[in-house]
Amino acid sequence: MSAAGGTADFFYRESQRLGYVARSALKLIQMQKQHRLIAPGAAVLDLGCAPGAWLQVACQNLGPLEKGGVVVGVDVKKVKVPSAHCDSRVRTVCADVMTMMKQQARAMSPQERGFSVILSDMCPRISGIKTRDEAISCELGMRALSLAIGKIKVKESDTMEKYLSSTEPDPDEDGVLRRGGNLVLKFLENEDVSGFGKFCKVKFKKVSLLRPKATRPSSREIYMICEGLR
Repeated sequence: MSAAGGTADFFYRESQRLGYVARSALKLIQMQKQHRLIAPGAAVLDLGCAPGAWLQVACQNLGPLEKGGVVVGVDVKKVKVPSAHCDSRVRTVCADVMTMMKQQARAMSPQERGFSVILSDMCPRISGIKTRDEAISCELGMRALSLAIGKIKVKESDTMEKYLSSTEPDPDEDGVLRRGGNLVLKFLENEDVSGFGKFCKVKFKKVSLLRPKATRPSSREIYMICEGLR
């Protein structure tokens, strides 16, 4: 076994040892340690939540039950809330994020006031056709961004214009991420990611890219971490 494979194996074994349903939990744990995205009592929306590892980590960071908070996971698959690391504040909804209206997403939040954190670990089923996979990845990222911040104007970005169709039809102008909130987007690395970054830097106080240590060596995935919605 190669050193890279050995390293990848380590993260799989570690996630199992700690009671997480997938290695992806360790990715969000790293993001949380570095950026403090989820505060006690937060309202968290997890897009593409299967198999539930990020639900576990998000719930762990809500603090004790008396702090309140909620974690809502959405996925096209029916996802059972993991028994480990989750409590009554976690629930899942079976729905297609690509066709979900902002009003529907907002209705899932406490008092329908929106979410303080939106996490998107959505990724295309890899076909092996590089350009196709990259385009779908950007469409998923665009959809998550649109849900978070609201209607995106074409004139604001050429990159955004390429993927604008993935946010339609949705007449709601307002996003479901609260002011000051945090957003995490997953992409397959490609030339359009920088365009997303430039756009997000206008909308958020801080934007950074991270390739978590638990990422498989063969993967091209990268996360855009957007903090503090203006």
